[in-house]
Amino acid sequence: MGIFDKFKIGFKKSASALTSGLKEIIIKKEIDDKNLNKIEEFLIESDVGVEAASEIKEIISSKKIDPNKDLSTEINLILKEYIINLMKPLENNSFFEKKDKLNATLISGVNGVGKTTTIGKIGKILKTNGNKVMFAASDTFRAAAIEQLENWANKIDVKITKSSQGSDPASVAYKAVEEAIKNNFHQVLIDTAGRLQNKKNLMEEYKKIANVTKKIDQDAPHNIILVLDATSGQNVINQVEEFNKIIPLTGLIMTKLDGTAKGGILLAIAKKYQLPIIALGLGEKEDDLQLFNAEKFAEAFTQVN
Repeated sequence: MGIFDKFKIGFKKSASALTSGLKEIIIKKEIDDKNLNKIEEFLIESDVGVEAASEIKEIISSKKIDPNKDLSTEINLILKEYIINLMKPLENNSFFEKKDKLNATLISGVNGVGKTTTIGKIGKILKTNGNKVMFAASDTFRAAAIEQLENWANKIDVKITKSSQGSDPASVAYKAVEEAIKNNFHQVLIDTAGRLQNKKNLMEEYKKIANVTKKIDQDAPHNIILVLDATSGQNVINQVEEFNKIIPLTGLIMTKLDGTAKGGILLAIAKKYQLPIIALGLGEKEDDLQLFNAEKFAEAFTQVN
């Protein structure tokens, strides 16, 4: 199955809700001010965000659309072009490539977004690309988290650094980076405990994990990736805001896009924060984490079912 097929299946619910909603609004051969306002309101309700919805409305109003063409199709094309222009600069095609020296990545996010599973999927892609990979089990609050990451390490045959439940999470990260440098690893993926962004003590612990790695490599962690759950809708905006305050994020991964019609939230985040989008989770299988591609995303998001 090609990348577009993955995107198309993953965004089926979001695309269906979008295109059917627009069709209900566009019943004339022309777009008047009333319909323009309805389109804007619908896009906001679809989690696209106020700013992006307003811009799309202005673009539609300024376009001269041939009345002999299908209006809903033309609107979809405008939306597709907007998405590509907005999100193309946010691609990060080099993230999964083989690195010449150690690249330490801190994986963060609130409870239940699928961080540990995402780390396993990232690790598989990195290894396939020739990287020597290590996992750091710095979610020491839950024994199940350590066990889950260890299962992934065994499944894809990569090294894991761990400690017992209740150990200092930062010490595990420090040990992993230290060992990785000593043994010429290319990638260390650091798992962290699920944190509510409004819990100050947990966020300080998260910050400490990042800081201790700098004692070994001043540039570490080289990536700070926030994992988001698409089914959470507008809640993810606040998550990006708060995590970005603690340690500036270098990229985002959004999971569970196949199980929601709220895929438009990715546009809202892209418009507001302009952070690199590393990958998208489009299913439960090992190979369902897909490198973000703006054109394929736009095409799948605006597909007519």
